[in-house]
Amino acid sequence: MNSKRIAIVGAGIGGIALAILAARKGYQVNIFERDSEISSIGAGVTLWPNAMFVLQQMGLDKHIQALGGMPLFMRMCDQHGTVQSEFDIAKVNTLSGFSSISILRRDLMSVLGRTLADLGVNIHFNSAITVSEIAQLKQDFDLVVGADGRMNSVVRQFLYAEKITPQYQGFINIIAISQLKPGTLDNVIHDFRGRGERFGIVLVKADLCYWAAGWSANIDKALPLSAWYEEMHQRFLTWPDAVQQVLKSYDENSLKRIFVHDIDRLPYWHQGNVLIMGDAAHAPLPTSGQGACQALEDAWHLVRVLEKYDDLEHALTAFYQQRIDKASASQLVGRQVAQKIFTTAADTNETPALGISAQQLVTLWMQGLSN
Repeated sequence: MNSKRIAIVGAGIGGIALAILAARKGYQVNIFERDSEISSIGAGVTLWPNAMFVLQQMGLDKHIQALGGMPLFMRMCDQHGTVQSEFDIAKVNTLSGFSSISILRRDLMSVLGRTLADLGVNIHFNSAITVSEIAQLKQDFDLVVGADGRMNSVVRQFLYAEKITPQYQGFINIIAISQLKPGTLDNVIHDFRGRGERFGIVLVKADLCYWAAGWSANIDKALPLSAWYEEMHQRFLTWPDAVQQVLKSYDENSLKRIFVHDIDRLPYWHQGNVLIMGDAAHAPLPTSGQGACQALEDAWHLVRVLEKYDDLEHALTAFYQQRIDKASASQLVGRQVAQKIFTTAADTNETPALGISAQQLVTLWMQGLSN
C-alpha cells in the first residue's frame, strides 16, 4: 500500500497486534479506544501454535512463554471425573514446531501494551467512535480498521446497512481466575462435561489457573449476577475435586458472566478503505479455542497484503480471500462443539471426544502460515 496512515478502532488483542506489526513496517498508526486504558477483562487464553507463530514473527514468543504455562494434554472427563478421552498437546507442538501456551489475558495484554508503547504508537483513550465519525476517519486516514469486538462493532455497523446481529448460542459462561496450592492440578487442560454443562480448567502456573463454567440458559440480564454465581455453585456442587478446588479459591474481582454469542459468516469485510477484522469480522465461540489466535492471524496477514499490493482494494480483497475459509472453519468447529455439549450431550449424556488427530489439527491451524 503506497499510503501509510492507519486508524485502528479498538485496542484488543487483534488491534494492538496489527498496530505493532504495521508500525514496524513504517506505517503511521493511531488507535482509538473507548475505555480509559487497555482492557484486561477476561480470564485467560490458550495460544495454540498458529498464534505462537504470529507472536514469534512479532518477537514476543519468549516473553509470552515466560509468563504462561505449557499444558501437555487436554483431558476430557464426565461430571464424575471419569476420563473419556485424552488429547496429546505435546504432539501438536512437536508436529507444528511451536508451543501451545496458556496465559492470563492481563499478562498477554501487558506484553502487547508495553511493546506498543516502546514503538511510540498513539492510543487515543476515552474515544468511543460513533458510526457517523467513521466517515471522518475515512477522510483522515488511508485505512480504517475495525477491531472493535463481536457484540457492538461500530465499524461493522458502518459497513452493513442492515445491522449484523450476533447469534446467541444458548449457553452462558462464567469465567474467573483461581489461585491454588501448588500441585493441586496436573499440567493438563481439564474439560469436564455433563448434561448440558461444562467446566473447563486451564493451568497457567503450578498455583494459578483460569476456568469457565458453562451451561444451557436463556438470556436474562435482569437476574442479579449474584444469582448466576449461586446457581453455578449449586450446579457443580458434586463435580470432581479439581472443580471444587477452583471454586473455593477464585478471585471475585475476576468473575464475569457471559451470554455467549458468535456471528454468521459475512460476505465481505471491507468497503473502500474501511475494514473489519478479528471478532468484529468472524467471532467464533470460545469452544473453538481460536478467538485470540484468529485475531493474531488477521493482524499478520493484513500487514503482509498491505506490503504486497500497491492498490488498497486489491490488498483488502486478497486479505478476505486468504482468511475467510479458515476463520469460518473456526466458527463452525466452535458451534459444533458447543452443540454437542449444550444440546446433543444434554439429551444423550454423551461426553464427546475431540474427534480430530494431532496431525489434522496442525494442518488446519498452520494453514497459510509461513515466513
